[in-house]
Amino acid sequence: MLDRLYLPALVLAAIAAVALASVWPQGYGDRSPAPFGFEPIQRTPAMRAAMQREAQAQQRRLTEQRATVHLQSQDLAAP
Repeated sequence: MLDRLYLPALVLAAIAAVALASVWPQGYGDRSPAPFGFEPIQRTPAMRAAMQREAQAQQRRLTEQRATVHLQSQDLAAP
C-alpha cells in the first residue's frame, strides 16, 4: 500500500480517536464535558438503592456461607 496515503490517514484516524474519546460520555464514571455528558447511571438514586440492596444481600449470603462452613468444620472435628 502507498505509505504516502496510508500513514497520514493513520495519523488522522488516531487524532480523531483521541478527539472523540475526549468528548464522548465516559460510561459509568464521571460525566464528560458540558454539552456531551449525562448523569452516570450509577449515580441515580434508584441505581444507588439497588446497588446497596445487592451489597447487603451479598454480605448476608457470605455470612450464611461462613456459618455453614464453620458448622461443617465443627461436625468433622468432633467425632
